[in-house]
This record gives sequence, structure tokens and C-alpha cells, in this order.
Amino acid sequence: MKRGIRRFGVAAAVVSLIGTAACARGSQPAAGKRARPLIGVTLLTETHEFYKELESAMRQEAAKKHFDLVVVACEMDPAKQAAQIEDFVAQHVDAILAAPCDSDAIGPNLEGPERAGIPVFTVDIAAHGGKVVSHIGSDNVEGGRLAARTLAALIGDRGKIIIIDHPEVSSVQDRTRGFDDEIKKHPNITIVGRPSASGQRARAMAVTEDLLQAQPDLKGIFGINDDSALGALSVLESARRKDVTIVGFDATPEAQAAIRRGSALKADVIQYPSKIGVAAIDTIAAHLAGETVPPLVSVPVGVVTPESLAAESGATPAPQAPGHS
Repeated sequence: MKRGIRRFGVAAAVVSLIGTAACARGSQPAAGKRARPLIGVTLLTETHEFYKELESAMRQEAAKKHFDLVVVACEMDPAKQAAQIEDFVAQHVDAILAAPCDSDAIGPNLEGPERAGIPVFTVDIAAHGGKVVSHIGSDNVEGGRLAARTLAALIGDRGKIIIIDHPEVSSVQDRTRGFDDEIKKHPNITIVGRPSASGQRARAMAVTEDLLQAQPDLKGIFGINDDSALGALSVLESARRKDVTIVGFDATPEAQAAIRRGSALKADVIQYPSKIGVAAIDTIAAHLAGETVPPLVSVPVGVVTPESLAAESGATPAPQAPGHS
């Protein structure tokens, strides 16, 4: 989840463009009169490292394809995202690419593009409902399995664990489904809580504080993104708890730094947002060229550990703090 805000909506907009497109809302020419295809992109956020890298890759690939992009972010506000999609329809964009902030809420918002004949694609987070040509994202189910397998090994295959969740988002639903499937193979591990932090660090800190009081013998935490994992880490370090192990998801630079220094964050499922961004633009380009594209384009994930990071840098992994599993 385990990664500067530009806003675009009814009241105010800051529009990011690639290439020659620099038109304000409502001033875009109709698709048939446009020299280059125009893609409207609405992201969950532009503050997370994952989405920054995703956007950068999409921009570079769009430039290669001679596409123009309008990139905005809803910052986790479904109403704002609905308005952004309406704006794209009014601009007669050639395609819409969305990372939904709410997988259920976005469904009705896709009726407008469908009536206008504008193809819709989703990236990172899938939509529940609405007509979507193709979804491009990580293999989150496998990522969840990897997280569970890794956490089980780190805590000695026994003990109480929690999932810091964000159940409104389909990619997270896939992660927790994979996690649950795998953890069932470890009968001595019990999931004792699934508090939602909505993918936000401050909320993750609050729920971790509560769970540590309710479950003083907690052994492990799975953070569905790195803000969740790092929020939990902050609480553990403040409480000087060295007996709880965290596995995160995203492998942002900050999370990797925490793993390198031997913190309670021991491992992180890594996504490849650059690959996802390139695949998203390539899929849209193929569809606009009249090619048949698959309904799901899945990008593999991996696991970052102290050993893998040390191998990359040629360094020795940091020693683990006493008392850590």
C-alpha cells in the first residue's frame, strides 16, 4: 500500500499535463478533433510514494506513446473522485484511468463515461460495478499470501496477530484474502483483531495503541500498506516493545530504511508501481488501437527482507534487537 497534493474538482483544480495539453476544464476539444489522445487519470492520492512512482512511470510511457495525460487525485474522497470523472466526460477524454478511493462507491460514477462512449480502466485498485475494460495492478492475493508466510516464519509459527485493515479498497480485500488463506495453514497462529486504519499512519498508531492494551501478548502485525506498518512501528518503539514483529506492504523507501536498521518492521511485500504504470498506459494504447486487451493485467510482487536489502547493497544486515522473534 505498502507509498505534494494536486487537487482537481468542482471548486478548484490544479491540472497536471503531459506534452502539449494545457487546457482548463471544459476547454478540451472533442476527441475526434484532437491531435493526440487525451487520457484522464484520477488517483487515490498523490502524497504516497507508490502513487508518485506510478504517476512518473505513466507520464514517461505516455510521452513515448504520444499521449497527453490529465492527472488529478481524489485524496481518498469519493465525492471528489466522482466530480473528477464528470470533468473528464465533459472534456471528452479518449479514456479514463482510475485508482478508486472506494471500490463500491465508484461503480455508479462510471455510468457517465459509458453513456459517452469513453472506455474506463482501473489501476492498482479495482472497481466493484460499472463497465471497466481492464484492471492493471499487483497480484495482491499472492502478496497477502507472501505476507502471511513471512510473518508466520518470523514469529515462530505461533502466537496472536492482528491485521491493520482498509476494507473499503478492493486491492486490500485481495491482500487480506490471500493472507487469510495462507494463515489457515498455521493452526497455532490466531488473528485476534482487524481494526481499520483506512491506510493512514495516524489512525494506525491509534488502533495499535488500543490493540496492545487489549492484547498484551500480541506477537505479530500485518500492515496492509506501509503507512499502517510504520504507524504501528512508531507505537511499538514508543512503548519499547521488542516482542512484536511487523510485516508491511509496499516497501517504500522509509519502510526499507526501517528494515535495514533492524526495527520491528522485519519484512515488506514489494510492489512495482513503475511496471504497473507502464502496463496501464500500454493497455490503454492497445485498446485505443483496436486490439483486444485482457480484463486483468497482473504484475508480480516480491518480499523485501534485511537479507535481500543487504544483498542489493553489499552490506551486512543490521543485528536484530534482543527479544525479537
